[in-house]
Parts: sequence; structure tokens; C-alpha cells
Amino acid sequence: MTSLSSIWPLFDLRLATPRLELRPITDQDVPAAVAAARSGIHEAGRNPFSMPWTELPDDELGPNMARWYWRCRAECSPENWTLLLGIWHEGRFVGCQDIGAKDFASLKTVSTGSWLQQSVQGRGLGTEMRAAVVLWAFDWLGADVAESEAASWNDASLGVSRSLGYELNGITRKAWGTKVETLQHVRLTPETFNRPEWKLKVEGHEAAAKFLKVA
Repeated sequence: MTSLSSIWPLFDLRLATPRLELRPITDQDVPAAVAAARSGIHEAGRNPFSMPWTELPDDELGPNMARWYWRCRAECSPENWTLLLGIWHEGRFVGCQDIGAKDFASLKTVSTGSWLQQSVQGRGLGTEMRAAVVLWAFDWLGADVAESEAASWNDASLGVSRSLGYELNGITRKAWGTKVETLQHVRLTPETFNRPEWKLKVEGHEAAAKFLKVA
């Protein structure tokens, strides 16, 4: 019998750190993701996302998140892909870490973004989950560069970047909901990466890499 993962091998990818499991969000995970987002991600009026999706009413937030997950999955190709990895801590869904790339075969560059519910912030989990996808990108995918960005006032995100060894990589201005924000871009290479002391455990990499034509 044909399994879903044999058709979409990305579903079998697993990244494990000492405290977290990261795996692609499936349709069955969407209710847990919505519940985590509804529990609160940031302070009111301090939205760290250029698209203010967290400010949607409850009856719109869930459908909007589901559409985003489906869109990223539907548009996934070796030339342009974004993996939305759910974050499980102590068996509970607590956030999302994404990693994506355009023209990875030639550029060897990935970009990342994330969110974490407020109830588990301040414990170093944001650093751990970013380190996980960067380790996977450098050591398994063969990436040369990992990039990220954050609003210039977002000390938490930029603090994660600094702790991992990212270097400042210029600023830009961007429409941020109804406002304009200054974005700080950051850049990491294997040479500047402050590697964690723990080892990343990876399952399902070979099939996922073949699907993305990275192998």
C-alpha cells in the first residue's frame, strides 16, 4: 500500500535537539498550531511579523494559518522551497521554525524564520530550534550561508542571531502591516557559526534531500 510519506517524503523528516523535536507540520497538526498561536506570541502592539497574521480575529486566524501551510507545501519545488517545521517541547506543540531556499543548487543559501508561544519564551528554546535547522542546513544539505532578518527593535530575535555567530548584513525598510519598519539582516557561515555542544539527531534526511534534489 502506498503511504503518504512515500509520495511526500518531507513528512518523515525529524530533527531532534536535547529539548525539542522539529518535524514538518501536517494537516493533523494544524489545530495544535492554531491553539499555540492563539495562546499568545508577542506583546500587543509589538508585532514581530511583517504580515500581522497574529492580530487576526480567532475565527480568521485558523483558516489563515492553514492556508499558509497548504500554500508552502503546494509551492514546494527544488527551485523554491519552504519547510514549516513544528516545534514540540515535552510532547506539546509550542511554535514553528521555517527554513527555505531559492535556487539552492547554485546559491547554497537558506533563510529562516520562526515563532514561539509566549509561555515558553525566555528558556533558550528559540536559540535551540534555530541552531537545529542551521546544523541541518550546513552539515546535511551542504549550505554555505544561512540568512535571517528581524525588525531592528526585535532584541529577542537579534539576540538569538548574535549568540549563534550571525554577522550584521545591512538594513532595509519594509512595509510592516500599516507601518514601515527598519529590518536588520544577518548572515551566518559554517566558519562563523557558534556550534552548540549537543549533537543534532536527524531522521528521514536522505529521502527529503532527494525530493528537494539536494542529494
